[in-house]
Amino acid sequence: MPGEGGASGSATSWLGLIAGNGRFPFLLLDAARAQGLRVVVAAIKEETDAEMNERAARDPEGVRVHWLSLGELSRLIEMFRREGVTRAVMAGQVKHKQIFSSIRPDWRLAKLLLNLRTRNTDMLLGAVAKVLEDEGITLMSSTAFLEPMLARVGVLTRRAPDETELGDIAYGLKVARGIAGFDLGQTVVIAAGACVAVEAMEGTDATIARAGEIFRGMDPGGEASTLMRRLTVVKVAKPNQDMRFDVPVVGVPTIEAMVAAGATCLCVEAGRTLVFDREAVVAAADAAGIAMIGSSAESYADGESQ
Repeated sequence: MPGEGGASGSATSWLGLIAGNGRFPFLLLDAARAQGLRVVVAAIKEETDAEMNERAARDPEGVRVHWLSLGELSRLIEMFRREGVTRAVMAGQVKHKQIFSSIRPDWRLAKLLLNLRTRNTDMLLGAVAKVLEDEGITLMSSTAFLEPMLARVGVLTRRAPDETELGDIAYGLKVARGIAGFDLGQTVVIAAGACVAVEAMEGTDATIARAGEIFRGMDPGGEASTLMRRLTVVKVAKPNQDMRFDVPVVGVPTIEAMVAAGATCLCVEAGRTLVFDREAVVAAADAAGIAMIGSSAESYADGESQ
């Protein structure tokens, strides 16, 4: 890893961690500690798991936790400056609907919001990153400590996608790439060459669940429908994905959502999608007969799936 501005640093360095929900913040925290960095956690009251307090209690010399509400940008900056933080990472999801409906912005964030041309997640988080940088706090890539967790190119499970699923992947990649470019979402669900569901603010697992509900609504009696009753899930990064935040992530809950919805195939973008608990994810997919594949970015141009 690089020295200045990279993941490495002296044993006395303090890394700021802006923690959202899920396991991502804990994985990043453990990886940073393994590299000898001490970590100041800005835990978001509306999102971060309360287990973060227990994690800090087990490592009081290396982890400090400060709880803040969404919207408290000034307090975040003041806390990081007080703790001597000059580098920080964002890890864990902050639900899109939380960002735009639940926050009570302080004066600094309110001013930032008023100056945004478009109030999508990328614009907001990018503006926050610029404010942090202006205050001497560099926001690093959230994958800086977790590169081994990035999906690789090729089939990741025992079963490879069949011909129908490969066709759905090729179509899904084009659709997903299109919606991701508009920051609408990063996931689509395809069946027999038809787009069943597109992700918006609800998140990947909810999108998969909605696709399953749509199919059940089409065929309430369980009889064969026009579309093959197999769903393929395709998840990509945005065309100009800022790896400092909102990195695509899949995990065991993704596979569980697919099983519940009747989905049989998962395609993720290799090199830009984090797979948490890879062995558990693959084992769950194999047990359910789900094919999982990592697709290269180059495949978008030629319609190939790998």
